[in-house]
Amino acid sequence: MAIKVAFFNRRRYFFNAWELKLSVLVLDRDGVINFDSDSYIKSVAEWVPIEGSIEAIAKFSRAGFRVVIITNQSGLARGLLKESTLQDIHWKLESKVESLGGKIDGVFFCPHHPKENCECRKPKTGLLKKAEHFLQVSLKNSFFVGDSYSDLQCAVNFGLRPILVRSGKGSKTELRLQQEREDEVLQIKPGSLPNADFKVLDTAIYDDLAHFSRSVLF
Repeated sequence: MAIKVAFFNRRRYFFNAWELKLSVLVLDRDGVINFDSDSYIKSVAEWVPIEGSIEAIAKFSRAGFRVVIITNQSGLARGLLKESTLQDIHWKLESKVESLGGKIDGVFFCPHHPKENCECRKPKTGLLKKAEHFLQVSLKNSFFVGDSYSDLQCAVNFGLRPILVRSGKGSKTELRLQQEREDEVLQIKPGSLPNADFKVLDTAIYDDLAHFSRSVLF
């Protein structure tokens, strides 16, 4: 399986995937891999994968990507589930991926309540730092696939390429991006050049994780 040689972001910069030497795929969990819930995912039974997501993860893994999951799980701090239950959920996820010949190289989660103002809850980058240390490889320029605005912010804050999927909260996030892009256009001065650094507004958008995998991998 090969990586497609190119894709474009909204500013029309050209990226050659071979030159980028992409080796790590970073994924949010709820809303990207499995269906999300405003009541939180509190049990193995409530964890239901989105169609095509498991196959997409396995496909990336078989193509040579190391796959890590970065997820906020404040349900732990809220007393809605135990860490042992969270581990069982992730075991189910990993088992499904392995059954298709893939592998998840690490799952990193923030257990804190938003009010705790910790360093690991997205959009802060503490979990990415842990993942980078664990893998012993730089995550810079890697894809970060998420459905929430905080996922995109986290990606940009750590030098990753933000990818939005419309599953989960993604459609609402897309509307926010569209509005911010319109506002940005209004603010650009005549003759000014776009900032070449990664920005949330540079996010590429796909229907879901399966759609993204088909667009990047043969």
